[in-house]
Amino acid sequence: MAEASDDPLLAAYLERRANLVRFLAARAGSLPVAEDLAQELYLKIAGRDRAAEVGAPAAMLYRMALNLMLDRARGEARAAARDTAWRQVARTEIGGVDVADEPAADDAAASSQRLRQLVAAVQDLPPQAGRAFRLHKLEGLSHAQTASAMGISVKAVEKHISAALKALTAKLAP
Repeated sequence: MAEASDDPLLAAYLERRANLVRFLAARAGSLPVAEDLAQELYLKIAGRDRAAEVGAPAAMLYRMALNLMLDRARGEARAAARDTAWRQVARTEIGGVDVADEPAADDAAASSQRLRQLVAAVQDLPPQAGRAFRLHKLEGLSHAQTASAMGISVKAVEKHISAALKALTAKLAP
């Protein structure tokens, strides 16, 4: 890395850093943001090609600082717009307040418990009735497709499914 004496822009930065931070803080409205921008500016200056001649280092320094601040503001605006768009898609608003679309925690817990009970009840069904029920109700096969898969008649599939539904209803009824 070159020394400040080799680079007029770096020398101007080091000489005016405190003024740059005040300049940026006044425009950004935040001292920590101004410090971050001053650090970004230093990294830009230190990493740039020094072959290009700088006619007015102080003017260029302030222009670079403003450009960094504008870039940050644009990025924050894009992030805010993206967040707002996501909120509009993923949330419901009632009376100006975001309301989650998820069910209440107690409803979710009750549903989860009912699902565990249903799974256990299906496992307790007689083998043929359980298989017919799973193929037709859970995998979405028609009665004819279920009969073909099980190697039985459609009438037998209907009887197995009817028996399964009766058993599940009796076991899961409140």
